[in-house]
Amino acid sequence: MYKGPPKTTDVPLATPVQFVKGVGPALAKKLARLNVFTVEDLFYLIPNRYIDRRKIDTIAELTPGKEKTTVGHVLGSGVYFLGKKGKQVFDVVIGDKTGKISAKWFHFRHQQMKNLFPVGKKVLLAGEVTQFKNKLQFFHPEVELLEGDGDSLEIGGKILPVYPLTEGLYQKTMRRILRNAWDGFGHHLRPALPLDFLERHGLADPWESVSLLHFPSSDIDAELLNSRRSQAHKTLIFDEFFFLELGLALKKAKATKEEGIAFPKNLKLAEIFKKTLPFELTAAQKKVIEEISQEMEKPFPMNRLIQGDVGSGKTVVALACCLQAIAGGYQAAIMAPTEILAEQHFFTIKNYLSQMGIPVGLMTGGVKGEERARLYKACATGEIPLMIGTHALIQDDLEFAKLGLVVIDEQHRFGVLQRQALHKKGKTPDVLVMTATPIPRTLALTAYGDLDVSVIDELPKGRKPIFTRLYGEKQREKLYEGMFTELKKGHQVFVVYPLIEESEKVDLKNATEMSEELSRIFSPDYTVALLHGRLAMPQKEKIMADFKNQKIQVLAATSVVEVGVDCPNATVMVVEHAERFGLSQLHQLRGRVGRSTHQSFCILMADYRRSEDAKRRLKIMTETNDGFQIAEEDLAIRGPGEFLGTRQAGLPDFRVADLSRDFDILTLARKAAFELVEKDPNLNLMEHQAFRKILKSRWKGKLELVQIA
Repeated sequence: MYKGPPKTTDVPLATPVQFVKGVGPALAKKLARLNVFTVEDLFYLIPNRYIDRRKIDTIAELTPGKEKTTVGHVLGSGVYFLGKKGKQVFDVVIGDKTGKISAKWFHFRHQQMKNLFPVGKKVLLAGEVTQFKNKLQFFHPEVELLEGDGDSLEIGGKILPVYPLTEGLYQKTMRRILRNAWDGFGHHLRPALPLDFLERHGLADPWESVSLLHFPSSDIDAELLNSRRSQAHKTLIFDEFFFLELGLALKKAKATKEEGIAFPKNLKLAEIFKKTLPFELTAAQKKVIEEISQEMEKPFPMNRLIQGDVGSGKTVVALACCLQAIAGGYQAAIMAPTEILAEQHFFTIKNYLSQMGIPVGLMTGGVKGEERARLYKACATGEIPLMIGTHALIQDDLEFAKLGLVVIDEQHRFGVLQRQALHKKGKTPDVLVMTATPIPRTLALTAYGDLDVSVIDELPKGRKPIFTRLYGEKQREKLYEGMFTELKKGHQVFVVYPLIEESEKVDLKNATEMSEELSRIFSPDYTVALLHGRLAMPQKEKIMADFKNQKIQVLAATSVVEVGVDCPNATVMVVEHAERFGLSQLHQLRGRVGRSTHQSFCILMADYRRSEDAKRRLKIMTETNDGFQIAEEDLAIRGPGEFLGTRQAGLPDFRVADLSRDFDILTLARKAAFELVEKDPNLNLMEHQAFRKILKSRWKGKLELVQIA
């Protein structure tokens, strides 16, 4: 929310945007919706795209999918209604000697638009050309009234920037504001990076780069601008990535200097543990356990990420590491995002460690009264060497006697502050974070760029690829036949719904009603149960135990089963309204089956209207089981902000860089940053003082992720 400007500022670029000529308080509030509060913010509001008016095409020369400019006379205009809801569209048809084209607006004032486009008026239209039913059209194009009518300031002959907008802001206004801001404050913009550093990495002067992106010269390649591959774009993108990676490099260097805990290997205990397992570890699991074990032996804190696809056996790897800490006389903690997952970890791990005489505790929000008090006391005295739980582990009144290893499972479900809170329960414990949502390459170098990474890239022996099929409502009978086939083989079925109960707002199938329908279809031969997050913990425990023990054959559930539920006998995962689920969520749900040597199936029911993104998600799911490929696609569809989630706050924001697009520049910036820190670990050299100052500014208030002396 816009709170108004400070009264004074000593830094010209920090001047509140309302004091730019032509802005004022009203426009400043609108700019605040675009996260533009200062002059500097305005300079880094880089155009989304550019319209090249140096070439005026005839209508016959226009091609779909390209930014084009054309001139014609108005042949007619009017309003029509689109779709069942009757959304109004204002339509103008213009023509020249070679053909005609429509221009359409969804947001307009009827009388104003009618006055703007009288029949016979000569107009210039510019924007992306699209095609519908073999007819060309513009949507919300740039418009210039020719022959002296209207504002002719920007008629033809130049490249025009197109800015992100909000309600009440228009392109002409934005261009005028930027020109006034540049004239008044542009000379205060200074290079963040030294000129010799810029030259060494093939970059341009930042002042020239910002100027060029807002006021393109007539000789520049417009295609380079629109693809964000111009040298000006590269310079600003490199700048953002460099200071992000510099912060991560300093954080990583600082961690290696801290005094940590050296956990010696205990080969005898490790051998006993392997014998308690009812299966043989994969080569990938053995490799990762050895990597982590070697790092735990070192006398400084470990910060490591384990990546592994669903079903790859991350929990067993984490447990082996916990045992190394316990053998060294310390405690370990495993934090999971849901009670169901924490409980499952507890029962699985307790089964292994009870054979070794090692106590295990479970701490969740559902643990109350005497049991909670007993666990608090046992944890504080060190009687329980391994605590498993949810957010309840980070409550202030839970104390550890000697916490040496912290394991965060499904870490993307936790925010930075929550991870730090558990870390602070010990002095300098080793930290192991795990994810079954593979991290795309770019995020591995940014959000997790200070962590060492281990990858479990192998599934247990005998696992088969899951067959994934997309069904519509007409194929429901075929779905039930397939479910009967698997149930007759003695296997089990998950059916997941987006809602617990019927909703007045959306017409979707819900778990409560559909579990009753499934009971009518499959009873009395097979037992159907309902599982969702509102059930009390004892109910959930009983249902999951009965499902795992095959007393329940069909489990109707919400996405509460998305992570951690392990039932090797289940071979069918049905996702109702699959178009409502995200890509990584669908992949996680699919991962609840295919956990044995039996052939498994994932059926995506999606018979409702789908967005283009939903169609793309469902297509990807039917084409690959590779979690790493799915993660890259998910990042491309959702973008890094949504992929990480708002709880992953703690890194500087990107104003120009795009993690999905700029991997090559990110790699170069990371290399430059880490090389710099290797030469000057504290940035003490005189030539690096500017780096220190900018770094403090960029990372200011970012949850203490990086500290510079």
